[in-house]
Amino acid sequence: MADQETGHARDTMVPIEAIQTVDPEVIAKLPPAIRISIIPHGISLWTRTARLDIEHDDGVYKPYFLKTSSGPLGHAMTQSEFQCMSRIRDIAPDLVPTPIASGTFSSLPDAHFLLCEFRCMTGTVPPPPALAARIADLHRRSGDSGGGGGGTAKFGSDVPTFHGNVRVDHDWSDSWEEYFARTTKALLELEQDAQGPNDEIREMVTPFFDKVVPRLLRPLETGGRSIRPSLIHGDLWHGNAETDAETGAPVIFDAASFYAHNEYELGVWRQPWNEIGEAYRKEYHKHMPKSQPEEDSDDRNALYAVRVNILDSILYKDDPSYRKMLISGMRELVDKFPGGFEEWNALQQKVA
Repeated sequence: MADQETGHARDTMVPIEAIQTVDPEVIAKLPPAIRISIIPHGISLWTRTARLDIEHDDGVYKPYFLKTSSGPLGHAMTQSEFQCMSRIRDIAPDLVPTPIASGTFSSLPDAHFLLCEFRCMTGTVPPPPALAARIADLHRRSGDSGGGGGGTAKFGSDVPTFHGNVRVDHDWSDSWEEYFARTTKALLELEQDAQGPNDEIREMVTPFFDKVVPRLLRPLETGGRSIRPSLIHGDLWHGNAETDAETGAPVIFDAASFYAHNEYELGVWRQPWNEIGEAYRKEYHKHMPKSQPEEDSDDRNALYAVRVNILDSILYKDDPSYRKMLISGMRELVDKFPGGFEEWNALQQKVA
């Protein structure tokens, strides 16, 4: 999510009272305490965030992080983030702040919260070797565990995720190509609704989904090749990764996790605005080899970046730059692969 770090809760409808006093429902999720204080902490769009400082009844002081939201959308967002962060923590416990609970305020019935461990950060993005190694480890471990769909190696998720405040519904698919095509078509329709119809995009829809997507994704799962679903963060730009001030280790947050081709995580690492860029992709592939066919790796990354551009074009509908990047990315791939999978497959058979 390419936020320009504009200011606290610019578009939020969350009442300020949500981070001025500690609601009883939040207190109920905490260990017994004799003293609790709350102060605003951090910058977040569509939400308000705060730090809780707790003196427990055993005399131990401990901080917690509170994110608050409002309305049905806000409720869904906090529930989704809690589930996504919990799934990552189950696989890589130190990589994310420990999620504790999500719920609804009793004093403000239309306000909702996510409560988690507070981690002191340096304010800096982890260096490429450290972050790339941890993300590769997350992908590898989750792939080894059997993937999504109750251990049946499916792509997608039973939890809706959010790109900013844009809801993404996933569901499950046996094939990565089917998952990607189905959900990306739905997102592209949302983009047309958000930005208004665009003839150039609409003219590219058929070749993009009939030629480009099969050409770049079908070879991953045919010809004796296969990929395993990996749990990904889902929106790993530089605003969602920092360095732990105590340990120096990478910490990621604001997850929008689902089970995907592991290389999809790197689509947002192609974006020109993202400080997590090419150096991180190179480091990542030192730990996770490129999927076969390896020669398609960069074009697959460009395809995944197109989907990121679709999401950003929906989210930042008043900024034309994201739609321009979307059109440019689609055009490059449509022009490069007019023959689709059929042409590529025929060539492979000739070579064989």
